[in-house]
Amino acid sequence: MSLQQPLYQTIEPDEPSAPLSGSIGSGNTQAARNPIVLTPTNSANAASQASPSGLESGIGAVFKQSSHPLALFCLYLFRIAAISVYILCGLFTDNYVLSTVLVVVLLAMDFWNCRNVAGRTLVGLRYWNQVDEDGESYWVFESRDPSRPANPVDSRLFWIALYTFPVLWGLLFIVSIFRFNLSFLPIVGLAIVFNVTNVIGFTYADRDAKQRWASSVAGGGWGVAGVGGQILGSMVSSGIGRLIR
Repeated sequence: MSLQQPLYQTIEPDEPSAPLSGSIGSGNTQAARNPIVLTPTNSANAASQASPSGLESGIGAVFKQSSHPLALFCLYLFRIAAISVYILCGLFTDNYVLSTVLVVVLLAMDFWNCRNVAGRTLVGLRYWNQVDEDGESYWVFESRDPSRPANPVDSRLFWIALYTFPVLWGLLFIVSIFRFNLSFLPIVGLAIVFNVTNVIGFTYADRDAKQRWASSVAGGGWGVAGVGGQILGSMVSSGIGRLIR
């Protein structure tokens, strides 16, 4: 190499390479990578459906399914309030008279509401005791037309409240005896009398409604005339009456 020869003429050029494109990740790298697609999933909805404590089993959903939510709310309100005041009154006051008055007032309100409002609106049943001119008392039962059945949610919750709370008051009566808390026994006894009266009244009212429905179906719904229709109606009525018993 001569010293007079320019330096740039002695440098050999590099091997020719592929022309560069103007985009990053083009060529083989773009073909090798798969596109990532983000798709929305319903995991929250699936979790709420799989969970047993979803929206369907909430208290709000129960009241939405009820045909008479106000009557259902008042039924449980008075019953829970009466038993709660009886249990917790000793924690807030030592006044026996005040505690007794509060519990008795709540029990009376619950008895009246259950017999005249909740039973009539939730299950279509009502009962009362009537005295005739001769001085004899007898029970009178009313029932809704069978063509208008009760809401299944209202009916189920009504019968649960009707049979559950007398059992709770009975347990409190036993606890009061074992704890020698004799001063509160009259209150518990009054609560048992009120609750058991409603249980007996609505149980017989429901049985009377089913028997009358069976009699009406057996007597007029078969289209059989004469003695044969009467015999068939009596057989069906007695058979359904035995099942109801």
